[in-house]
Amino acid sequence: EEDILNVFEVAKKQFGGVDVCINNAGLGYSSTVLEGTTSDWKSTLDVNVLGVCICTREFVKQMRERGVDDGHIFVLNSISGHVVIHDNASSMYTISKHAVTCMVECVRRELREKKSAIKITSISPGIVRTEFKARKYKLEDVEQSKKDYDKILKDPLEVEDISSAVVYALSTPPRMDINEVIIRPTHQVL
Repeated sequence: EEDILNVFEVAKKQFGGVDVCINNAGLGYSSTVLEGTTSDWKSTLDVNVLGVCICTREFVKQMRERGVDDGHIFVLNSISGHVVIHDNASSMYTISKHAVTCMVECVRRELREKKSAIKITSISPGIVRTEFKARKYKLEDVEQSKKDYDKILKDPLEVEDISSAVVYALSTPPRMDINEVIIRPTHQVL
């Protein structure tokens, strides 16, 4: 939490604050509910749920302090926040992403109850060619793990596909709040 608070303090001092917050941290271990370790669970929940909550809280707090009410919060979630993947090794990751899906809707409602115009958008991609798999399985060759996505699925999403969704949501008029975007590769089933 202290690291997150420091980032927002630096942003406040150097830039006067931020108007867009992109929560893009994600962590997953090969960890089941029945056989996983508590330390892996805590790490997953700390990063995937609490980290997003803390960043969101601090962002809104800074916006209010500055008297700004038209910011935008993005949460890079996962398709795992909407479906239960058959891979039992991802149980805690899936649980954390379902919690994030719920958190986004709770924050949206809290903002509306406060008559705030701050927007919140959850972007839930399917399989994206990133270094996530290398980190999850502790693989040393990150570049090779990115190439391995082609063995999993024909034409996985690219990072640019996700960033284009962010740009689109940012370009919407004040009357329009895109709350949930699910992006799957064309050939992905789940």
